[in-house]
Amino acid sequence: MPNPLERPLPVSSNHEERPGLNTQQLSALAVHALEEMKGQNIVCLNVQKLTPMADYMVIVTGTSTTHLRSMADEVVKQARTQGQPVIGEEGRLQAEWILVDLGAVIVHIMLARARALYSLEDLWNFDSSAAQLAATRTARDED
Repeated sequence: MPNPLERPLPVSSNHEERPGLNTQQLSALAVHALEEMKGQNIVCLNVQKLTPMADYMVIVTGTSTTHLRSMADEVVKQARTQGQPVIGEEGRLQAEWILVDLGAVIVHIMLARARALYSLEDLWNFDSSAAQLAATRTARDED
């Protein structure tokens, strides 16, 4: 019997062609589902140049754990309606941060305190971080 640990893990590739929606359309579908469920501060980051694990990361804030679960359910429902596979979901039990993995699109559904603590936008958006760092250095140099 083969050892399951010896099998290679499936890896989402930003170069992988899948039937159905392309990654930009899939990220738009996720954003639309979150908007329908009244998600707050929705951000969609293009991370194609930063990591091979995903093309887009969608980040949204919810008002309660129930709201987070409802948004995750809606994203999953709309993806499956379009024939898109849902690779997995994490964090449903604690529901302070639910991750929905749609392959090339990763959806982070977070309570405000978790979103502020982990600051994923700053972590994955190097362009704005570099601009902010440059502005901070300029302000410091002027003092």
